[in-house]
Amino acid sequence: MMEFLCPTLELMILLPGMLIAYLPMKQHLRMSPAKLTIVTVLLTLFLCFAGGAVSFLSHIQTVWLFFPATIIMGIFYVHTLKITRWKSISVFLAICGTFSCLGSTAIGVNAILSPGEFAPPLSFRAALFWFLLCCVLMAAVWHPATHAARKLLEEEAFAHTWYVFWILPLLFIGLNLSMIPNNPGILDQGRLRQLYIIISFVLLFLLLLFYVLFYLMASSLNHNDRLRRENQFLSMQQARYNSLRTAIEQTREARHDMHHHLNILQNLATQEKWESLKKYLADVQGSIPDVELGLCDNTVVDSIAGHFILLYRKHGIPLSFKLDLPCELPVSETDLCSVLSNLLENALEASLRTAHEKRQVKASAHLHSSHMVLLSVENAYDGKIEEKNGVFQSSKRKGDGVGLQAVCHIAEKNGGYSRFLYDDGIFCANVILRGGK
Repeated sequence: MMEFLCPTLELMILLPGMLIAYLPMKQHLRMSPAKLTIVTVLLTLFLCFAGGAVSFLSHIQTVWLFFPATIIMGIFYVHTLKITRWKSISVFLAICGTFSCLGSTAIGVNAILSPGEFAPPLSFRAALFWFLLCCVLMAAVWHPATHAARKLLEEEAFAHTWYVFWILPLLFIGLNLSMIPNNPGILDQGRLRQLYIIISFVLLFLLLLFYVLFYLMASSLNHNDRLRRENQFLSMQQARYNSLRTAIEQTREARHDMHHHLNILQNLATQEKWESLKKYLADVQGSIPDVELGLCDNTVVDSIAGHFILLYRKHGIPLSFKLDLPCELPVSETDLCSVLSNLLENALEASLRTAHEKRQVKASAHLHSSHMVLLSVENAYDGKIEEKNGVFQSSKRKGDGVGLQAVCHIAEKNGGYSRFLYDDGIFCANVILRGGK
C-alpha cells in the first residue's frame, strides 16, 4: 500500500504549487475562480492517483513521473490565463524551481529518517514532510503573491525582461535534479546528509534572493517608465499650451486687423477688382490660425489630442476628434492617455504604410455613465494584419505587438473591455475604461 501512497503524496505537491501560481493571476483568469478551482483540483488529483498507480505497477521512480505531470499542469495553467505566455510560463517555472529546492531538502530528510534507502522514492514521512514544507511556503508567500507579484504582472514597462527570467528557475531545477544521488546509501557516509540539506537550503535561499532582486529591478524599471510617461505627457501639455498661446495671439491680431481688412475688401469690391479680391481673401484666410483652441474640457486629454493633431498634420494624415469629456474623469487620466496615445500611435504607423488617398483617422471619447469612458479609434490600413492566438503581431519586429497588449491590460485591470475589429481596409479599436473599484 505504501508503494502507492508515497508517490501519490509526492505528486500531491502540485496542489499547493498550482494555488501559488494562481494567487497573482486574479485579474487574468479565463473562467470563474470557483469553476477553475474545481477543475484544477480534479485534474491534479487525477494526475496524483494516476501517477501513484503507474509508479506502483511499473516501479517507475516518482521523479520521472513529475515531468509529464508538470508539463500537463503547465499547459493547463497557461491556457486558463489571459496574459502573455512569457509571464505565465515564468511564474509557473519560478514555483517549480522553488519546489525543486524543497524536494532536495526532503531527500536529505529521507536519508535521516530512512538510512540506507535509495533517495528518490521518498518514504511516506519524507513525502509528507515535503508536502507540508510546500504548504508552509504557500502560506508564507500568500501576501507577496497577491500584492507585490500581482502588481508586477500588471506592469507592461519591462515586457522584454520576462523573455529571459525563465532561465533562472530552469537552471535551479537542473541543479536540484543533478544533486539526486544515484547510489543507495551514499548520503549515509559521514556528514553528507547534513551537508545535502544545507546545500538544498542554500540553493533555496539563493533562488529566493534572485526573485527579490528581480522584483526590485522590475519595480525600478516600472517607476522609471511611469516617470518617463508623466514627463512625456507634461511635454505634450507644454507643447499644447505653447500652440494655444500662439493661436490666441494670432487671433487677437487678426481681430485687431479685421476693420482694416474689411475696408480693403470693400474698396476692391467697389472697383470690381475680383482677382485682387480673391488673392487678398486667400492671404487673409492663410493668416488665420488653424490650431483648434478647445478639443476637450479635460486639459490632459486635450494636450494629448493637440500633440497628435500636430504630429498627424506634419505627415499629411487627416485626423478628426470628437471628444466629449469633462474636466474631472471617473478613470485614471494616466490610463486614459496611455490608451489614447497607444491607439493613435498604432493608427499613425498604419497610416504611414497606407496609400495617401486612403489615409483617414477618426478618434472619439465620451462618458458612458458616471464611472465609464468609451474610446474609439478608427483608421484605414493597407496590407495584412497578423493575429496569433488572439494577440496581434507587431508590424515592426517579430513577435507580439506591445501597444495593443498594453491597451487590453489597462482596459481589463478594472473590469473594462477592449475589442479590435478589422475588415475591408478599416481597423477599429473600441475600449471601455472603468473607474477603480
